[in-house]
Amino acid sequence: MSSNTAPSADPTPELTAFDIDLTAWETRRRAEVVAALGPDWDPVAVLQGEEEAYALLYSGLDAEQQRVYAELVAAGVLPAAPGAGPRRAAD
Repeated sequence: MSSNTAPSADPTPELTAFDIDLTAWETRRRAEVVAALGPDWDPVAVLQGEEEAYALLYSGLDAEQQRVYAELVAAGVLPAAPGAGPRRAAD
């Protein structure tokens, strides 16, 4: 360093912008996911099966269990029953 050069007031080096476009990668990733699901995958059937399973899970509750379930739904711990709010697989 020559004696003529004054030290910079900012000791940090200049930052260089660094951008990565992941669009192509994300498109490929999504295509691979759909390919892995296979041609027999039916998203509508999956959603219907999810709703049927959820309905079965909370069916046949006795009075105390129903009370606790209602409290948990009201507190936002559990989602509301199918058809009562947003569909879970479509969130």
